[in-house]
Amino acid sequence: MTTRKNPLSNKLFKNSGTKTKKKTKRTSLYVLLIFIAIQLSPVLFINSTYDYFIDQGLDPDMAQAATSGWLIFIAMGIGLAIALILVFRDKKFFDIWKGKKLGIGWTLLWGIFGFLLLLIGQSLAALIEFAIGIEPGSENTANLVSIAEVVPAAIFAVVLFGPIMEELVFRRVIFGSLNQVTNFWIATAVSAVVFAIVHMEFAHILLYFTTGLILAFLYQKTKRLLAPIIAHILLNGYVMLIQLNMDKINRFIERLEQLEQLQFVFHLL
Repeated sequence: MTTRKNPLSNKLFKNSGTKTKKKTKRTSLYVLLIFIAIQLSPVLFINSTYDYFIDQGLDPDMAQAATSGWLIFIAMGIGLAIALILVFRDKKFFDIWKGKKLGIGWTLLWGIFGFLLLLIGQSLAALIEFAIGIEPGSENTANLVSIAEVVPAAIFAVVLFGPIMEELVFRRVIFGSLNQVTNFWIATAVSAVVFAIVHMEFAHILLYFTTGLILAFLYQKTKRLLAPIIAHILLNGYVMLIQLNMDKINRFIERLEQLEQLQFVFHLL
């Protein structure tokens, strides 16, 4: 006995699948456009915000830092909220991998392990950069730390809003899309180059490539964007914590050195 094919049914299912793919592509495009808007929109409000803080009695340097801090916080917060609404309305947005996703527990562990990998990878990349004559340190990080000292709310943008938004864009939209039509290495390289362009630090392209490589590996390994998000949040939080407390850390090191010197003197006596 043969089963009759239903052309109408097949056409409907085919159209449904096509519509789903188109919706996901649109969502990816919208997320990318939101990210671009986050980068550009603060320019529209710089002068008015700066004038407001000047009127409040802040000196020009403080007013500039306050302007940057609040505009980063507001733009990133609003942009991320809109992006998350769009993403979670598209049920197929994260379904780009074949095979079963890792469980939440293992994904959390991979996220924490990924943070350790990032520390090791960035340290090795920094050593290589130093060996070829590239000065260590990030001007972008230094600027963000200076801003966070004036506007603590900016810490949320750097440690929480930024990593989530950047993983949506660089890992899901750029890397995830390219990985489906090219391969892991090309997709990682392109996403890393774009990441460096956005941060305006071309000298540290090796550092960004290493970071992108590890985060892409976490995404592919777990098949969940949560893993690179966790690793990215922990990395930014760690860097911000160290930088904001650098003076205390230096004083602590000096005290340790003084204690060692005293112990040496007592030993001689």
